[in-house]
This record gives sequence, C-alpha cells and structure tokens, in this order.
Amino acid sequence: MTTPLPFRILSTAQALPQRVVTTAEVAALCSVPAGVAEARSGVRERRWLSEGETALALGAQAAREALSAAQLEIGDVDVLLNASGSQLQPIPDGAALYARELGASGLAAYSLHGTCLSFLLALQHAALLIGTQRAQHVLIVSSESGSLGLNFAEAESSLLIGDGAAAVLLGPAESAAQGLHAARFETYPEGAAHTQIRGGGSLLNDRSPGGIQREDYLFEMQGLSILKLASRVVPGFLERLRPGLSAGLPGIDRVIPHQASASGLALMRRYGWPEERIEVTLPTLGNVIAASLPLTLHQTLSSGRANPGDRLLLVGTGAGLTVGGLIVTL
Repeated sequence: MTTPLPFRILSTAQALPQRVVTTAEVAALCSVPAGVAEARSGVRERRWLSEGETALALGAQAAREALSAAQLEIGDVDVLLNASGSQLQPIPDGAALYARELGASGLAAYSLHGTCLSFLLALQHAALLIGTQRAQHVLIVSSESGSLGLNFAEAESSLLIGDGAAAVLLGPAESAAQGLHAARFETYPEGAAHTQIRGGGSLLNDRSPGGIQREDYLFEMQGLSILKLASRVVPGFLERLRPGLSAGLPGIDRVIPHQASASGLALMRRYGWPEERIEVTLPTLGNVIAASLPLTLHQTLSSGRANPGDRLLLVGTGAGLTVGGLIVTL
C-alpha cells in the first residue's frame, strides 16, 4: 500500500435546478424520435436552469450546504476553488464571484479549469495544499449551466447536457490511510477540435475572416471522433495511473467516473470493471460537465455506497482531449 498525500473529505453537497427536462422534450427540439434519443444518449432526464436561476446561485447553495454538513463557517476555509467548465463571466475569475456570494473576504479564491476534469484538478490541488500543510480547509465548487450554450441542430450533444452544482469540503486526514494515492493527467491535442466552443476568446474575433457567428458561442462535439481517440489512449493511461487498471480494479472498491455519455461509460466494460462497482448518474442528471464527478461522488457518499476506508478511482475525459484519474482513500 502506498503512503498517501493526507487529506479527508469532510462533506459534500449538491444543488440542482428545479426544472426537470425529459429526453422526449429535448428530442422534440432536435427533431429526433424520443425512443431513439434516449437509447443513444442513455439519459432519461436532466435538470436545466429556468428563469431566475443561475449557476452562481446554485454553486453558492451547494457550498453553504457542504459547510453546514461539516459544521464549519466560510471563515474556516483557507482556499476556495472554482472547478467549473462553463464560465460565469470572463472577468473577474469565477471564484471571486463565489467568494462574494458567500460573504468571504480575504481568503484565497481562484479557478482550476480543465473543462470536464476541472474537479479532478481541483481535488489534486487541494490534496497538495492540505497534505503539505499550506491549508487546513479547502472548499471546491463546481457549477454548470451548459444548457444555455446548446445547439439543437446538433442532437448528439444537446441530448446529453444537464445543469447543476456540487461542493466538496476537504480537511486534514484522521488516519494514515486517508488521502491521495495516485494522480495522472494526459492530454492528446489531436482531439482538441473534437469538443469546443470557438467564441469568447481572442482567437476568434470581429477581425477574423468571416467575423463571429452566433453558432461560434454554442457547444460543438464530435462524439464518434472522441470515442475513437479515447478507445486508443485510455488503456495505456490507466496502466500508467496504476498497473492492472486496464484489465480490472486492483485495490479499488468503487469507480466514480465522469458521466460523459452512454458510449463512454460502456467503454469501461472492456477493462473488466464490474458494473456493480461503477457509479452512474447519467440517466437522471445527464452530463453536467465538470459538476458530473462531484455530483456522482456526493450521491455515492450520501447513499452509503462508499464508506470511510474505501478506495475510490475518480476518472474521466475532458476536451483537449485530456484524460485524468485520481486514486483516493476515504
């Protein structure tokens, strides 16, 4: 057993929009038969923001509930990390907006952005801060509003995306076994164009050939290309994360995967991972971008399907194409 970088998950929380959107509703917007849409996407329903709701408010709600569950105040937090794939606004950094919403002043607040893997990057960063005694309490907030950027002419992505928020509060370990055992991230930029929103940055502007179109600000995904690239690179990545992971779950009690798509989750069967040890929230939440991993973690912990001492594999892919995984003991 490796000696982990010590930290402990103190609490988790979620905040979901009130509006439940069925796949039949989205399929109608995409002009796709409802039965075909559900079979292909693996999603029965998801949550979308409705009038008066914002990703900022949801993220702050999840943060407050995580603090309450741990019986801590925002003043007890040393570092606030925003780990969201969708931005609240370009400037200032979204973490400053969450700090303002939570009434926090003077704490360190910043973002770690890796699209769908933002939470894994933030969790690794928090482990480094706590494990090296640079911080005692770190609060991670992931909140997504992907429904606002959907292009219903592209059914593949529109049928997947849901909105929601999750917060995870971390603190010092209580036992020598708790903490981060392994972490790895790899990027394969040949997949950079497979998942993108082209507008909103400096590469595309009014002086670009053809200018900027509304569609440039909408989500674009080439699912089959992503799947082919992931199928090629993930097995080697898993072996580099921990030998044996591409053919089983050595020393792993439960898998918390990013809920990318039904096809992405199905890939895990090729690795010999028992389905009963893989947590799945895709059918009821959809792909909630960076919030998918902490939402799935929250539902796993709150249901009692994982307990102190269990070793988790948190793993997924993000735009880039980036593959990431952490091995954590609760």
